[in-house]
Amino acid sequence: MDDSQLLRYSRHILLDEIGIEGQQRLMDAHAVIVGAGGLGSPAALYLAASGVGKLTLLDDDTVDLTNLQRQILHDTQSVGQPKAASGQARLALINPEVRVDAVVLRADQALLEEMVAEASVVLDCSDNFATRHAINRACVSQGVPLVAGAALRFDGQVSVFDPRDNASPCYECLFPADQEFTEQQCATMGVFAPLVGIIGAVQAAEALKLIAGIGVSLAGRLLMLDARTMEWSTMRCAANPTCPVCSSRRAHSPQ
Repeated sequence: MDDSQLLRYSRHILLDEIGIEGQQRLMDAHAVIVGAGGLGSPAALYLAASGVGKLTLLDDDTVDLTNLQRQILHDTQSVGQPKAASGQARLALINPEVRVDAVVLRADQALLEEMVAEASVVLDCSDNFATRHAINRACVSQGVPLVAGAALRFDGQVSVFDPRDNASPCYECLFPADQEFTEQQCATMGVFAPLVGIIGAVQAAEALKLIAGIGVSLAGRLLMLDARTMEWSTMRCAANPTCPVCSSRRAHSPQ
């Protein structure tokens, strides 16, 4: 770490829980962010500013004028551009030391398996159940921790699913793919602009903690926010012993 980096990250280094060793772990890490929209915007900005060495932005969508009310990674000049490319340009201005790969592709299972295999942590900032389940399957199979967030109207939620911990549930344990969930989009339901900033920032915080090895993650807890009253609530979550995604992995992991 050179003098410029010591200065840039000095406020992290001053924290006993992080210090130089923790900051170096951040600089050596690779975070994959699936979705460069409302949640992915603040998450990516904070991870880049914090010095996470490599970020991969995976998103096949383009910036629309309606996105700018909350997707702070983009600006008016970004309209019509791929979100991943727009985000890459913005993050280079925040921290040119961070390598940012823009992947303008649909997050299918094969691509996710390939990308997750190289990641230190994955942030699910997507907006549909099919993608969330695909990300979860890839993280479980590759043994990579997942930080998942969601936000709609005034309600947000965030949790960590860590396959390295046998006690940790996976996303499938909480939201089984074979159950009926109503797919609701902010394009028709609306979303409170600061809500995605709050949830995305929490996702960044959890990702940084996992990389640096500090604190206690949200694994086993679903954190929920009602932004109308600004009240947080927590639901404890246990692993499903018959989960079709993660139970076999736990059975073959050291106890």
